[in-house]
Amino acid sequence: MPRSPLGSFVMSSQLVLAFLALISLSSGVALAQSDDATYCANLGRLASKFVGGSGGDGNKGPDLNTLGAITDCRNGKYAKGIAYLEKRLLDAHITLPPR
Repeated sequence: MPRSPLGSFVMSSQLVLAFLALISLSSGVALAQSDDATYCANLGRLASKFVGGSGGDGNKGPDLNTLGAITDCRNGKYAKGIAYLEKRLLDAHITLPPR
Protein backbone atom coordinates (compact mmCIF):
# COMPACT_ATOMS: atom_id res chain seq x y z
CA MET A 1 0.00 0.00 0.00
CA PRO A 2 1.53 3.37 -0.99
CA ARG A 3 2.18 6.01 1.66
CA SER A 4 0.49 9.35 1.42
CA PRO A 5 2.73 12.42 1.06
CA LEU A 6 1.08 13.93 4.13
CA GLY A 7 1.97 10.88 6.25
CA SER A 8 5.61 11.12 5.21
CA PHE A 9 5.66 14.83 5.96
CA VAL A 10 4.20 14.30 9.44
CA MET A 11 6.69 11.51 10.17
CA SER A 12 9.68 13.58 9.03
CA SER A 13 8.42 16.61 10.96
CA GLN A 14 8.21 14.52 14.12
CA LEU A 15 11.75 13.28 13.61
CA VAL A 16 13.04 16.82 13.14
CA LEU A 17 11.23 18.00 16.28
CA ALA A 18 12.59 15.06 18.28
CA PHE A 19 16.11 15.81 17.04
CA LEU A 20 15.80 19.50 17.93
CA ALA A 21 14.49 18.61 21.39
CA LEU A 22 17.45 16.29 21.93
CA ILE A 23 19.93 18.99 20.90
CA SER A 24 18.24 21.52 23.17
CA LEU A 25 18.27 19.12 26.10
CA SER A 26 21.92 18.22 25.66
CA SER A 27 22.99 21.87 25.48
CA GLY A 28 21.00 22.56 28.66
CA VAL A 29 22.75 19.71 30.43
CA ALA A 30 26.15 21.01 29.30
CA LEU A 31 25.27 24.49 30.56
CA ALA A 32 24.13 23.11 33.92
CA GLN A 33 27.37 21.12 34.25
CA SER A 34 29.36 24.24 33.43
CA ASP A 35 27.46 26.17 36.11
CA ASP A 36 28.02 23.35 38.60
CA ALA A 37 31.73 23.28 37.77
CA THR A 38 32.06 27.01 38.38
CA TYR A 39 30.04 26.89 41.60
CA CYS A 40 31.98 23.88 42.84
CA ALA A 41 35.29 25.65 42.12
CA ASN A 42 34.10 28.77 43.98
CA LEU A 43 33.11 26.66 46.99
CA GLY A 44 36.49 24.95 46.87
CA ARG A 45 38.33 28.27 46.92
CA LEU A 46 36.32 29.44 49.94
CA ALA A 47 36.79 26.15 51.75
CA SER A 48 40.55 26.20 51.08
CA LYS A 49 40.74 29.64 52.59
CA PHE A 50 38.37 29.40 55.56
CA VAL A 51 37.76 25.74 56.49
CA GLY A 52 40.30 23.37 57.92
CA GLY A 53 42.64 22.79 60.77
CA SER A 54 46.15 23.62 61.80
CA GLY A 55 48.87 21.39 60.48
CA GLY A 56 52.01 20.35 62.30
CA ASP A 57 53.81 23.43 61.03
CA GLY A 58 51.12 25.76 62.41
CA ASN A 59 49.71 26.70 59.01
CA LYS A 60 46.00 26.44 58.51
CA GLY A 61 44.87 24.32 55.59
CA PRO A 62 41.90 22.31 54.41
CA ASP A 63 41.37 18.88 55.97
CA LEU A 64 41.54 15.72 53.89
CA ASN A 65 37.75 15.50 53.46
CA THR A 66 37.64 19.04 52.10
CA LEU A 67 40.52 18.26 49.76
CA GLY A 68 38.61 15.16 48.64
CA ALA A 69 35.52 17.25 47.88
CA ILE A 70 37.63 19.71 45.88
CA THR A 71 39.07 16.75 43.97
CA ASP A 72 35.52 15.51 43.34
CA CYS A 73 34.73 18.91 41.80
CA ARG A 74 37.78 18.69 39.55
CA ASN A 75 36.80 15.18 38.46
CA GLY A 76 33.25 16.16 37.49
CA LYS A 77 31.53 14.73 40.57
CA TYR A 78 29.85 18.06 41.21
CA ALA A 79 26.86 16.88 43.26
CA LYS A 80 29.09 15.07 45.74
CA GLY A 81 31.65 17.88 46.00
CA ILE A 82 29.06 20.65 46.25
CA ALA A 83 27.07 18.89 48.98
CA TYR A 84 30.12 18.40 51.19
CA LEU A 85 31.63 21.85 50.61
CA GLU A 86 28.33 23.64 51.23
CA LYS A 87 27.89 21.80 54.52
CA ARG A 88 31.43 22.53 55.68
CA LEU A 89 31.16 26.21 54.78
CA LEU A 90 27.75 26.61 56.41
CA ASP A 91 29.00 24.82 59.56
CA ALA A 92 31.85 27.35 59.66
CA HIS A 93 29.31 30.21 59.27
CA ILE A 94 30.70 31.19 55.86
CA THR A 95 28.25 32.76 53.43
CA LEU A 96 27.92 30.66 50.29
CA PRO A 97 28.63 32.32 46.92
CA PRO A 98 25.71 32.90 44.56
CA ARG A 99 24.83 29.94 42.40
